[in-house]
Amino acid sequence: MAYSDLELLARIIKCEAGGEGENGMKAVASVVMNRVNITYGEYSRYKTVRAVVFQPRQFVCAMETVSGEYNAQNIYNMALEQIHWDIAQWAMAGNRLTNLGTALWFFNPYSPECRTYFPTKVGVFAIRIGDHCFYNPTDAYADT
Repeated sequence: MAYSDLELLARIIKCEAGGEGENGMKAVASVVMNRVNITYGEYSRYKTVRAVVFQPRQFVCAMETVSGEYNAQNIYNMALEQIHWDIAQWAMAGNRLTNLGTALWFFNPYSPECRTYFPTKVGVFAIRIGDHCFYNPTDAYADT
């Protein structure tokens, strides 16, 4: 399917953070747009929402299969609501959550604790929003 960058962002917001409230969805949108706009490190090669969303092994929601099994929770199966479009437009207009910093990663640890670094020492814990932990790049990220 040929979704626009706006629709891809709305779909990844819904799929990755639809149950996390407005700030959780804005945080995920901020991470995607931070990756689009970063000028150094690994993600500097991905300059569009499409490229970021479909970068291999980054977003489970962009995968149709996981471990050889059909992934029913993927961006193609999302029923978007107006809030997802609104947050996507908000993020694409350059807005970010101020307490998030320049986060490039997030994940759900399925525990009350967020680890200090992610995935190695290229990201350092910034904030927890809902079930997700968010990580800002460290100096080591620049070498990726």
